[in-house]
Amino acid sequence: MADLLLEIFCEEIPARMQAKAEADLGKALADALKAAGLAFEALETASGPRRLSVNVTGLPVKSADVAEERKGPKVGSPDQAIAGFLKGAGLTSIDQAEVRTDPKKGDFYVAMLDKPGRKTADVVAEAVPDIIRSFHWPKSMRWGTGELRWVRPLQRILCVLDGKVVPFEVDGLASGNQTEGHRVHGRGSFTVTGWADYETQLEGKGHVRLTRAARRALIEADATAICEAAGLELVEDLGLLDEVTGLAEWPVVVLGQMDPAFLELPPEVIKLSMRTHQKYFAVRDPNTEELAPNFVVVANIDASDGGKQIAAGNARVLSARLEDGRFFWEKDKATPLEEMGKKLSTIAFKEELGSLGDKVERVAALARELAPAVGADADLAERAARLAKADLVSEMVGEFPELQGVMGRYYALAAGETASVADAIRDHYKPQGPSDAVPTDPVSIAVALADKLDTLVGFWAIDEKPTGSKDPFALRRAALGVVRIVLENKVRLNLIAQLSTAFPVIQIDIIRQELRRRVQESGKLAAGMSPEMTEALDDQFLQDAGKKALSKERHEEYLKGAKDLLSFFADRLKQVLRDQGQRHDLIDAVFALGEDDLVLITRRVEALGAFLDTEDGATLLAGYKRAANILKAEEKKGALPEDLSVDAALIKNGPKEEQALYAALTNVRGAIAAPLKAEDFAGAMGELAKLRSPVDAFFEGVMVNDEDAKVRANRLALLTEVRATLHQVADFSLIEG
Repeated sequence: MADLLLEIFCEEIPARMQAKAEADLGKALADALKAAGLAFEALETASGPRRLSVNVTGLPVKSADVAEERKGPKVGSPDQAIAGFLKGAGLTSIDQAEVRTDPKKGDFYVAMLDKPGRKTADVVAEAVPDIIRSFHWPKSMRWGTGELRWVRPLQRILCVLDGKVVPFEVDGLASGNQTEGHRVHGRGSFTVTGWADYETQLEGKGHVRLTRAARRALIEADATAICEAAGLELVEDLGLLDEVTGLAEWPVVVLGQMDPAFLELPPEVIKLSMRTHQKYFAVRDPNTEELAPNFVVVANIDASDGGKQIAAGNARVLSARLEDGRFFWEKDKATPLEEMGKKLSTIAFKEELGSLGDKVERVAALARELAPAVGADADLAERAARLAKADLVSEMVGEFPELQGVMGRYYALAAGETASVADAIRDHYKPQGPSDAVPTDPVSIAVALADKLDTLVGFWAIDEKPTGSKDPFALRRAALGVVRIVLENKVRLNLIAQLSTAFPVIQIDIIRQELRRRVQESGKLAAGMSPEMTEALDDQFLQDAGKKALSKERHEEYLKGAKDLLSFFADRLKQVLRDQGQRHDLIDAVFALGEDDLVLITRRVEALGAFLDTEDGATLLAGYKRAANILKAEEKKGALPEDLSVDAALIKNGPKEEQALYAALTNVRGAIAAPLKAEDFAGAMGELAKLRSPVDAFFEGVMVNDEDAKVRANRLALLTEVRATLHQVADFSLIEG
């Protein structure tokens, strides 16, 4: 058995690409070996700023010999078919093939092919150049005069099988058995014979920690220890930890200091400046939980002075960055959010839907309308909505887009706005992912819902819905955000009504935007028409358009759009409830009732799921299916009469099972009204359970298709009543099983 070591050595690989490239190289080499019939015991990979490495152990020295039978054409086939068979099988004469007989198809040719195994070295020498040439990087480059593309210029290819070089060439670069270490501490080169030798020399003389896991663990442990020694605490940042793991071959953790005066800046600004520009970890005081005037930097060099100069140099760079932040902070605070907000009318939201200023007006109106439903003050909700996006034009958000909303909150507090308004400005973008918390303050809830609903209605109105995996405007995330906000805050909202009223408002803005475009294209102002005259025409046009947009004729169109959008919410609700262990068919069964209150739907689904998990529920569902199938079969023969109703007199003369079902059904129909009205769905299910035994007995003891037409019609009417009663809780026909 033999071991293979492959290392591809190049200039610095971007940190974000290393982990995937490591996995891709390992998979590509494993697939190539398996395709050649070369099994192996184990494969391990490593990656770093300048190298991708693979170690394969337990390889055979050659692949196994293979005997193959290749079936050919029938005896007597045309010469062209025979020639094609010979060429494909590598034969020179048909006499080299055997003739076999099939009882049904007759005689045909078979070529007996013996394929000798290939040396592992030959397989590797062929596979690795192909892997390198076809390797996919998110971004790649060419260099010199060659045609090869790689993430950065290749410098070495180390390929050793059982201690010997596997010879091949890629774009003029020959494989070898040498690698390089750290640029400063142990450049090398080093001649290696296998993985153990490779790892020992690099981590010893070469000052290179090979694996990502080793570097990550070292950085995390040293950063935690150096902070604890100073009485501080590291601010956890797993994303940054992953990134710096790919930046240093020999990571050395250094604790630095900054001017405490910078702590007057919002902590988010400090942390983002450290993270984005400098790749520093923030540090806090464990007693106060506030940021400390320190930072942690991961260097790629083991300095003789213990990192003092590294810390000082990085402190100077950080100070320059934070000075910029302080300048933006002071400048932004001098401009009221309302003034910033006026600039939103110059920023496009979506061509057909107008500017961000137009969107703000719509969201403010919708937030005021939603406020009573979520227990918010309507004036505060509208105020927060008008200010929510103003910080998008601030200097700070221009530098750090990630701080949208966050900076708006700080500017609002500095200007004396209430905490509810300020928090709503920050929280109206939430939730931005599955791990993000939803807003909980009523004003924040109103603005967050209004913002997301306006976006969804707008894109539905212009028919730009997500298709397949494409969702460029994150509409699925917006809908999922609405679902989570509503459920987690138990907001009772009739979505159809809200959406139906939002559609005409959007339609008016679509018309307004189209008018603006036409005015610009017509060149009326250039022809001498004054702005006042244009505005007068605009106002008249919009009045007429507004009346049309709000007309009864358009109402059905808006209602259709609202129902279509509701089905989009249903899909997101399924996603949430599936994560909680609920079944998708139960959600469909409840949605079929036309319910649009997501909280109510969820409670119905939970109660229905619990009911169907009981013996009574499962048996009643089976009885329902039987009744529904009988009715469906009858409906195929022709529609059942609309006036089909149960005749109690006929039932009195019928079997006792029929009488028992009618009595139970009469009682249950009366009994479920109160719990349904009180939204006690578990109680309603308990009443439905009383139908289980009568329904079961009915089908055991009663023939529905009686010879007497009146009796048969009466029993069909009874089954129709059973179906209708169950449908007051959910559409049982959509439940599987």
